[in-house]
Amino acid sequence: MATTYLTGPAGVGKTTYAIEQLRRWLNTGIPANQILVILPQLTLAQPYRALLSEPQLPGSGRVEILTMNGLALRTIELFWPLIADLAGFDRPHDRPVFLSIETAQYFLRQAIAPLLKQGYFDPNVVPDLTISLPRLMSQILDNLNKAALMGLPHTQVGPRLAASVALDPSSRVALEHTQACVNRFRDYCLARNLLDFSLRIETFHRHLWPVSGVRAYLTTRYRYLIVDNVEEDNPFAHDILEAWLPYTEQSLLINDEDAGYRIFLGANWRTAVHLAEQADEVVRRDTSYVAPSALLAFGQRAADILNYEGAKATFPPSTNGDLVSSTLDQSSHPPARQAVHRPVPSSPIADLSQIMSFEQTRFYPQMIDWTVKQIAHLVTEKEVSPGEIVVMSPFISDALRFSFANKLQRYGIATRSHRPSRPLNEEAAAQTVLTLTRLAFPHWQMLPEPFDVTQALSHSLVGLDLIRASLLTQVVYRPFAAKATTAAEAEGTLAQILTTFDQIEGGVRERISYEVGVHYDELRRQLLAVAGQPEPPVLDHFFSRLFEFLAREGFGFHGDIEAGQVIANLIDSARQFRQVAEQVPQEASDRPGIDTLNRAYLETIEQGIAAAQYIRSWELAPEESVLITPATTFLMSNRPVDYQFWLDAGSSGWWERIAQPLTHPYILTIDYPAGRPWTDADEIAAQRDRLARLVLGLTRRCRKHIFITNAEIGEQGYEQRGQLLTVLQQMLRQLQRESNQ
Repeated sequence: MATTYLTGPAGVGKTTYAIEQLRRWLNTGIPANQILVILPQLTLAQPYRALLSEPQLPGSGRVEILTMNGLALRTIELFWPLIADLAGFDRPHDRPVFLSIETAQYFLRQAIAPLLKQGYFDPNVVPDLTISLPRLMSQILDNLNKAALMGLPHTQVGPRLAASVALDPSSRVALEHTQACVNRFRDYCLARNLLDFSLRIETFHRHLWPVSGVRAYLTTRYRYLIVDNVEEDNPFAHDILEAWLPYTEQSLLINDEDAGYRIFLGANWRTAVHLAEQADEVVRRDTSYVAPSALLAFGQRAADILNYEGAKATFPPSTNGDLVSSTLDQSSHPPARQAVHRPVPSSPIADLSQIMSFEQTRFYPQMIDWTVKQIAHLVTEKEVSPGEIVVMSPFISDALRFSFANKLQRYGIATRSHRPSRPLNEEAAAQTVLTLTRLAFPHWQMLPEPFDVTQALSHSLVGLDLIRASLLTQVVYRPFAAKATTAAEAEGTLAQILTTFDQIEGGVRERISYEVGVHYDELRRQLLAVAGQPEPPVLDHFFSRLFEFLAREGFGFHGDIEAGQVIANLIDSARQFRQVAEQVPQEASDRPGIDTLNRAYLETIEQGIAAAQYIRSWELAPEESVLITPATTFLMSNRPVDYQFWLDAGSSGWWERIAQPLTHPYILTIDYPAGRPWTDADEIAAQRDRLARLVLGLTRRCRKHIFITNAEIGEQGYEQRGQLLTVLQQMLRQLQRESNQ
């Protein structure tokens, strides 16, 4: 057994070393099917897949690239008959049904519907809690997931939160309601063989991993491990690895110092650090191959101003010294006491203007205009590739994305955006397809509002602006004509709901234009053809055919790569929903029909549920384009660029976490002392720690220059004085004093 723990900040070549290690293993004759690469999320697999795609690479079999969740899923599927009854599933002789985040939200809604009807989370009972159904479901699932990752029984989530958060009586009632929903959903899943993320983790960790035969199967099959970004993984993964490493021939663990950005998904860099104790050698690299020394010094100065302690940071001890009771081996995961590294002192910065530019504007649109001009200057005059430019903000609103895309388009510069977990129904391309779908199936009694039809027509037909689209909608859309109650009546009803362009009188026809009218009639015929089918089509097939139609010349998706990506995700979402939901009886032994599944999916997706993670959304665009993305999302893509633009430096979003009244990312961690109150001082310390890690991560992933800009009056019309802006001001004062000495 030879285990290497490779640690260092971003940009020092750790993943490159891992890829070369994988190449060496294969070149020396190690069978590929004995090698396992473990990642916190599969979006980080691209460098490894690029290596494995080389045709001259030797090796027998295939190198597996998995997350721990993926490994758990495969193992449960393989050994299901062994543990189904023991794990408490009511149908041990039936196959397991694995849920994605989207299907988990669908079944959670079914499970807790009776409780919601009884008045759970009623504003009259919990007046301080204002939360939408999608956010409610997201936080319930989040509690289940974090409990599983830390080994906490799901029945103890509510009491653990209540014991640590200072709450008024109504908020305590909300947590009691949350716990009841958690319990109800778990019982619902066990009764139907549904395994969401949390139940997969618990089933694997409690009922499969302890079985000697199962453990031997895994440890003998995979004798060579590469675990990248171990700091972004969770205590469950770290616990499995700790037991696995002694059985490997060789293993390589890679730790990115000062990271741990996935804390909201259960990541725990402190338990990752303790894996170094299992290594035969700990190797630290600190020479950056990405960022110049001045940029590194800039990031370190910001961290110093924030009193960032790096790997020394840990939670204060509890009054009784106990950690949460769990199935994880607590003794192997004490709070981190000793750092693998220590922050380096601040280095001098000879000329800050060489690596950083700052611009203060009065109003938000001025900030956008300044940024666009800088990007245009880089691309058109300095010949910088748009793919080497990223625009970041704590959050990317539709208005912000549209403004940048529209303004940069005038310079001939392409843009793309990446906002993972954003509900699919909020994307313009998906909204268009979903609206047209509701039109194509009028018997569902879900006809869209005229405004939605206007938006869909504007996005579907080239050359049709919103004003003329509204005019067209007023003339041709007649929802009051809807009479269909069965699929057989759908075609005749749709013909009355959407009239032809030929019926429009001359003056209005001229305003809309003949060319647009021809394309509108083509679109109408396409929808009528669907409505006239004797059997309803599978919804993902319908989405695919509709996209092919709209991607033709003259229609809105022609040449739109981002729209293609969104619709591909929508198709995958509908397919996964169908494949899961059709396995689960609705009542007794009846399984839902295609038409029922189609409508159920549309109702579910239009609630605004959080989207699953789609790998294609993280892949680089085939054309050169400026990326617009939240800052944390860029960090998790783990790739450097030449130029970064930080927007809204005064926004509180750079350091404040999103309000989650029914869960807590810090209290629900294995090394947070159970029962210890979470104070305002803890919140401020966590915010400063998070901001320091963010700044360090961004500066280490920039090769040349960072542009930082702030609007005194933010997007919402309020004055901005956030912590990042304060840090920058303090740094500038420090540098001014140093230059005067």
